[in-house]
Amino acid sequence: MNSSWLLYVMPLMYVVAGTMHFIKPKAYMRIMPRYLPNPKLLVYLSGIAEIVLGIALCIPALEVYAVYGIIAMLLVFLLVHFYMLSGEKASAGIPKWILIIRIPLQFGLMYWAWWYL
Repeated sequence: MNSSWLLYVMPLMYVVAGTMHFIKPKAYMRIMPRYLPNPKLLVYLSGIAEIVLGIALCIPALEVYAVYGIIAMLLVFLLVHFYMLSGEKASAGIPKWILIIRIPLQFGLMYWAWWYL
């Protein structure tokens, strides 16, 4: 593991983000694409995935798997970002310019995970 402080921010970021799925599940359910089944379960599963992958980044034997898992998870999360651009209700009141910026940001997060290797 590189000694850069950014490498310690990433695990914390994913653990906190995943924990928020359990603290504020309704916020995540509002942005879940309607075409996906059982949105509440998906919110909880994605929260678990973020927490597990964040913790796995801190375990040297698992960090490579965690990086690939994070990249895959972020690719899946792109479904939500594109869905939120589909209409007023789907946007959850977030301005369109912020929703547009989130898409390249998602790729930036994937690059950051890749850089972790």
